[in-house]
Amino acid sequence: MRHTLKTLPRYFWRIADNKKTFEVRKNDRDFQVGDQVTLEYFNPDSPHETNNPIDIEITYILHGGQFGIDHDYCVFGFKILYQ
Repeated sequence: MRHTLKTLPRYFWRIADNKKTFEVRKNDRDFQVGDQVTLEYFNPDSPHETNNPIDIEITYILHGGQFGIDHDYCVFGFKILYQ
């Protein structure tokens, strides 16, 4: 499955620098290991500003309902897909 998600600048740049390798997201898309995700830069203060998206692949999922994570959320680890 492929997903596209908006990502705030402070997180987008940490991902681009390979310093952030996980995401906390509402699991309203039934994320699965192996899913590919396109992270799009999103700045609500400058909605017309764009940057190159980052393509990632989910490598691990910690489902909500445990470790203080809300049941409707998940934390997923990922790797950047270089093209």
